[in-house]
Amino acid sequence: MRHLPNLICLLRIALTWPIIAMLAADRADLALALFTVAAISDGLDGWLAKRFGWSSPLGRFLDPLADKILLVFVFVYATWIGLVPIWLTAAAVARDVMIGLGASIFRVWFGPLEGRPTVVSKINTLLQIIVLVLAMLRAASGVPPWEVILALSVATLATTLISGWDYVGRFVRRAWRLAAPPA
Repeated sequence: MRHLPNLICLLRIALTWPIIAMLAADRADLALALFTVAAISDGLDGWLAKRFGWSSPLGRFLDPLADKILLVFVFVYATWIGLVPIWLTAAAVARDVMIGLGASIFRVWFGPLEGRPTVVSKINTLLQIIVLVLAMLRAASGVPPWEVILALSVATLATTLISGWDYVGRFVRRAWRLAAPPA
């Protein structure tokens, strides 16, 4: 049972393609249902890992990877078919690429990262999920109005920029401390 959170992460990755396939087939209703399952799985795997002590190094790698794969691919495709503003997708993808590159560089030069997601990063992920859910809901049913999605996209853009800046600042400050000669 202790590997259940990792299996849930793998399920989230596996759901990415069917979600995109349903959007491509103009079945936003099914895409929304699958995406909702994937979004709920994000909270479930973390809760199980914490509640029962089932966290693992693999899980600490898989969970953010599963989130990035799901969100980046669905954002890009949703933008391609006109469900999400391009500027939000560009910012979200750029943030994730920047964090990934920063983490990789940090790991190569300074060693393992020992950070946890920040509050603003968790809020950002939640808002990104909500934007995608509402965009698919609108594609499936016509509601909510585009203006609601646009307003939420602006708020999501703000948290995307703030959390990206926060991660860069954390990487730089920690690298600076590790690189500084002993006093």
